[in-house]
Amino acid sequence: MNRLGTIIYYVENVEKTIEFFEKAFGLVRSFIDPTGSYGQLETGMTSLGFASLELAKQNLPQGYQPISRKALPGCEISFTAKDVHRSLNHAVKAGAELIASPEEKPWGQTVAYVRDLNGILIEIASDMMAACSKDSCCCH
Repeated sequence: MNRLGTIIYYVENVEKTIEFFEKAFGLVRSFIDPTGSYGQLETGMTSLGFASLELAKQNLPQGYQPISRKALPGCEISFTAKDVHRSLNHAVKAGAELIASPEEKPWGQTVAYVRDLNGILIEIASDMMAACSKDSCCCH
């Protein structure tokens, strides 16, 4: 069976992106390679990686669609937070752009959205398992 190893986003500046995620979400840097073309953050069993646009051109010579700040992408990074409001405020103070304020979903989970300096969409949500322990959860 395959295992999800790393989620990688191609970004304009790997170092600045790593610094943002360290500051905004308290993640720990694993490394940035000596060329500055690739870096990773520790996030548990799956790493979060960022690669330069130059590396994207090398890896995907047929072309690719870079992330844009003009439109929301069709994917997101999702972080689980014990206190969504506090985590959201911390991310915004670190430079994240508020996209959607915290909202409690019908299944009991609280969810908010921000974007990073590249335009990457980031969900900040309460623990789904904690939400599923409530009577209102769709899992029962």
